[in-house]
Amino acid sequence: MQKIEPLTIGWREWLALPELGIVALKAKVDTGARTSALHAYQLETFQRQQQHWVRFYVHLSKHPPYPHVCCEAQIIDQRVVSDSGGHREQRYVICTPVRLAGHEWPIEITLTNRDTMRFPMLLGRTAMPEGLFINPTASYLLARPVKKS
Repeated sequence: MQKIEPLTIGWREWLALPELGIVALKAKVDTGARTSALHAYQLETFQRQQQHWVRFYVHLSKHPPYPHVCCEAQIIDQRVVSDSGGHREQRYVICTPVRLAGHEWPIEITLTNRDTMRFPMLLGRTAMPEGLFINPTASYLLARPVKKS
């Protein structure tokens, strides 16, 4: 398991997924969820160097003009995941680094339609390294990530 210097975060935070080109994204931090999930749409699978990849789009905001980014990632697995309502769905799983407050580590993320959810990303407990503490009464304790020059 990954380990970081002690860091306290709120129940919702800004994070970055730099390899996907996502500089800042709101995420719900959810220790009740095992797996992390990212809102992805227009998923298209393809082959690259004899490996399975997926191309997908991510909304960076739920407000007009609805900025989005096109992402590509290698598929590392397909899993059946149960959502909070008990509905089961087969999802693609990717692995990509997440960045929080200058700390960066790889996490697994499932791709799914989260259009009806308040947050485009759910940070599940398996993505939380040792040293990460959650204050369930606080929000946005970390600064919004900014693009590195």
